[in-house]
Amino acid sequence: MFDEVIDGIRGIFGHPTGPIPLHAPWFDKEDEEAVAACVRSTYVSSVGAEITAFEQDLVKFTGAAHAVAVVNGTAALHTALMLAECGPNDLVITQPFTFIATCNAISYTGAAPVFLDIDADTLGLSPDAVRAWLVKHCTMKGRACVHSSGKRVRACVPMHSFGLPMHIDALVAVCAEWNITVIEDAAESLGSCRGGKHTGTFAPMATLSFNGNKIITCGGGGAVLFGDADMAKRAKHLTTQAKVAHPWAFSHDATGYNYRMPNLNAALLRSQMRKLPHNIAVKRELHERYNALFAGTPWTMVQEPTGTRSNHWLNAVLMRNMQERDAFLSACHAGDIQARPASELATDQPMYTNAIHGDLAVSRDIQDRLVNIPSSAYPKQNPLT
Repeated sequence: MFDEVIDGIRGIFGHPTGPIPLHAPWFDKEDEEAVAACVRSTYVSSVGAEITAFEQDLVKFTGAAHAVAVVNGTAALHTALMLAECGPNDLVITQPFTFIATCNAISYTGAAPVFLDIDADTLGLSPDAVRAWLVKHCTMKGRACVHSSGKRVRACVPMHSFGLPMHIDALVAVCAEWNITVIEDAAESLGSCRGGKHTGTFAPMATLSFNGNKIITCGGGGAVLFGDADMAKRAKHLTTQAKVAHPWAFSHDATGYNYRMPNLNAALLRSQMRKLPHNIAVKRELHERYNALFAGTPWTMVQEPTGTRSNHWLNAVLMRNMQERDAFLSACHAGDIQARPASELATDQPMYTNAIHGDLAVSRDIQDRLVNIPSSAYPKQNPLT
């Protein structure tokens, strides 16, 4: 049933035999030299010129006003949520269709997630679902949006799933009416735009990830993007153990975190940034090849939403039902092609089964039918040369 598709995937990647990974990183001699130069400098930890330079690279590429590099995307989310003053007795709206780190970072602050549905065209949090839930369950008390439970709705964390820009402008407008801080989880969407504006620059804060499977990587790594200089300064302070600047004294004025990105990682990311435009172009070409492959089949490729330009970080195809999804996954793995379903909905995870949630019909339908297929940034495997 799926033989022609599997042969087609092998043809796209030029590998008639052997494993085809879901998303392999691409490193070359320039990456090796960037790391080696950093090692030779001896500045490999959280002090060094490469960190500041990488932050400036992110600002230039995304159009954000400020960037603060951290150790991973989860730390970035935790930092942003702390700056939004999320804590116990607070609620944070998000989507259940996301990697678990989104929800866990909310829990780190002591706040509780509220799971609302996604839009079928973006796979991101639905502004209409958020507005409907707020109208039904919340009231404004002064400047605070208060849920019927008495808890304050402090923040909202939408996800640009698989690099597809969600309706972030509409969501920011809804949350502004209710005085809710929006934090964009742009972990998967570096290089994606809505209306020519980069994801991660619509809200006061946004987070990025440079995990090993992302469009550029240093093995881990993350960043927080800001529009406000004071918030960026506070983030840098908190993520450096809240150490007060002094030539020798170790004084700290708050509970801080060891979240700053090491210089060694930043050196690799600076080299990887030079490949980013190429990676995006290759991924967009790969997406078009997949469109041709799946044309005429009963299965549907997930497309970039109208008015957007996606980095197509992970290509996704929708089967007709869960049984067909599982059959396709089995066929792929039997054929040594790495494919995966979407993450299980957060509301199905034991720690979030009792969380507040709305109608999740779209999230459930997409989870039951979606498969991510090989999407490496380079069509053919490129070992170090």
